[in-house]
Amino acid sequence: MASSYLCARVPPPQPRSSPSFTRPTSFSFTSLTLPHLLPPSTSLLPSPSPSPLLDGTNNGGSNRNNNNNNNNGWLWSWWNPDDWWNPEEEEEEEEEEEEEESSLFPSSATLLTFLCLLYISIIPAPALARAIWEVKGGKWTRLVPDPSGSDFLVVENDGSHSSSYLALQAWWRSCCEVVSRLLLPEGYPHSVSDDYLEYSLWRGVQGVASQVSGVLSTQALLYAVGLGKGAIPTAAAVNWVLKDGIGYLSKIMLSKFGRHFDVNPKGWRLLADLLENVAYGLEILTPAFPHLFVFIGAAAGAGRSASSLIQAATRSCFYAGFAVQRNFAEVIAKGEAQGMISKFLGIMLGIALANYIGSSVPLAMASFVAVSGIHMYCNFKSYQSIQLRTLNPYRASLVFSEYLLTGQVPLIKEVNDEEPLFPAFAAFNIKPHNGQSQILSSEAKDAASEICRRLQLGCKLSEVVNNKEDFFAMFDLFKDEGYLLAVEKGKFCVMLKESSSPLDMIKSLFHVSYLYWLERNMWFESRGIADECRPGGRLEISLDYVRREFNHIQRDGSERGWATDGLIARPLPNRIRLGHATTMKTI
Repeated sequence: MASSYLCARVPPPQPRSSPSFTRPTSFSFTSLTLPHLLPPSTSLLPSPSPSPLLDGTNNGGSNRNNNNNNNNGWLWSWWNPDDWWNPEEEEEEEEEEEEEESSLFPSSATLLTFLCLLYISIIPAPALARAIWEVKGGKWTRLVPDPSGSDFLVVENDGSHSSSYLALQAWWRSCCEVVSRLLLPEGYPHSVSDDYLEYSLWRGVQGVASQVSGVLSTQALLYAVGLGKGAIPTAAAVNWVLKDGIGYLSKIMLSKFGRHFDVNPKGWRLLADLLENVAYGLEILTPAFPHLFVFIGAAAGAGRSASSLIQAATRSCFYAGFAVQRNFAEVIAKGEAQGMISKFLGIMLGIALANYIGSSVPLAMASFVAVSGIHMYCNFKSYQSIQLRTLNPYRASLVFSEYLLTGQVPLIKEVNDEEPLFPAFAAFNIKPHNGQSQILSSEAKDAASEICRRLQLGCKLSEVVNNKEDFFAMFDLFKDEGYLLAVEKGKFCVMLKESSSPLDMIKSLFHVSYLYWLERNMWFESRGIADECRPGGRLEISLDYVRREFNHIQRDGSERGWATDGLIARPLPNRIRLGHATTMKTI
């Protein structure tokens, strides 16, 4: 049997009459069937011309397409009379090969172009094969490319679920979409802040508890007024009107404290909830003292009116922080809708509980205590979730103190978690979070508390400056600022000019924070105002630092999410008006 070998074609030396090479050296390998072995004594190289054995003839039963069949090594083809080199035949064969190469070039270019176009057309196929979802509220519609055109098809059923399951799923999605449209702002969750949902959930639960208490108190008032014992309706109506009329006066008297609600909305809101529960408790006690109905009812009505005023005022502060896309009205509207749902559920539960209790005052009080505990806990958790981005004196002092100590502006959540609900009253310093902050330093927290205790914003100039030298020194130093600052009797006295803005107030608080830092670390001796306003004095050094650093901390605070455009505070109503020496006065 003939053996099959792997043959290598190597070009022989070119004849002397042809000094140039017509083509580069190349190797081609094929499966050869050799009829016999050539004598090893030959000294001639094989011809580069194709062997007759490569023309497709299959002598010996070997397959020419199997290039690795029985290859025992790389062997030269041995002597064959037809394989001797002939210059004339070589030239003819080279011309034929050049013609074949020229004829193959257009076909190769065409094939390459076709492959490129095919590759380009295949590239976007995986992306188009994936499903595309059209989102409208909570409804997701699947779209797939139409294989017969350039449009998209809506997929109704992919066969993986039954039609009843898909119908139930579609119904559930429709219900969720309706609820979200009614109760959540458009574009939720991107249209509100991150703390909106947690606050709304806790407020919903406390709203239910509040309405249960309201139903119990209303039933108690009706028993106390005598409607359950056949009393005259006219007398009952008169007592009811007197109760409400006296209670409305509390709203009028409390309205002058409106600015305080902006400064510490969380503390005031918790106080309002406490007043509301106290009012409900008084109303539930009225059946035990029916002869004091008007007095007890009036006191309870005053508490409820004051509570409703504070709740309405502070609610606006919270909603303003939630409306990150300036959708303030929509956030309020959806909040009212959520409140109506809570009231509806609370009224139903309250009616059921009231029917069970009846006219028993002890059962009513026991139920009220339990419901009030739930109410206050939910309120506390809702205020714990709120992250106020505005700067009041305490939050600003804490941010500035941390910046002066570490060079970093603290996060909004860290500052809100550390802020007490009543910063001005140390005995009631209740913090929303009991855990210790991992970022804020204890020095910064102590500094914020001390600064708030010693700060007097908007004090009178006549109470600080006692002589002409101090007066001119201070006005010369702060001539380009909207405020004046001095340390008098351990207090940081900030005097505001008539043209001062909230930005000037927050700048003055940064100045106060740096003064406190100098006081704690540089050990400046207390001198007169005139000396401290001169170069090298404490006021001059601190003001120079504030002018250089205030823009930096304002920018860093804005990047952290703080509203650094002004201070939320209630300064004393004293302002300084500048004029001629004969007309200058303090207002």
